[in-house]
Amino acid sequence: MAGNAHAVSTLAKPWLSEAAEVDRAVYEAVSTTPTPRMDAVMRNVSTAANYSALSIAIAALLSAVGGPRGRRAAASGLVCVAASQAIVNLAIKPLARRRRPARPAAHPGAVPMPGSRSFPSGHTAAAVAFASGVARELPLAGAPLQVLAALVGYSRVHTGVHYPGDVVAGALLGAFIADVATGATAAIIRPGT
Repeated sequence: MAGNAHAVSTLAKPWLSEAAEVDRAVYEAVSTTPTPRMDAVMRNVSTAANYSALSIAIAALLSAVGGPRGRRAAASGLVCVAASQAIVNLAIKPLARRRRPARPAAHPGAVPMPGSRSFPSGHTAAAVAFASGVARELPLAGAPLQVLAALVGYSRVHTGVHYPGDVVAGALLGAFIADVATGATAAIIRPGT
């Protein structure tokens, strides 16, 4: 068994090394490309997603104007945000220990560099989880919220605080966590269905 694990590890290392190089190269391309019109927009999107404020505001709107389905969708989305934030920030980031990118000093679209680890992107995980949770109750709301989640993810790379791989991992985790969380809450809220 130990021999098989070593063989797999030996085969995986070159692939992981190349994937890390691509990740850094894409980050460098985004961070060094002049985009003055996009900088302020991406900075605002990234900042609006701090502490899931954007998701909370959308949940409040859905609750206010969406009737019972809107309230259920908002609750589902917020449960997914809470689950994703707890799992990503309390369990995965401390284990992953990936450092934040070394952002250029004069990065025009920069937001303050978080003190937490880089992998995975918690902002992206929360945004995708929220969109997925809402879509479970309001499928038509899913597509625009997933587009918004993609913007949040991209904004984290654009502002220099995450590598693209952090964002991809955050999106996958957010979708997975939302699927588990909505399934669990549906069983509690609507037993027997």
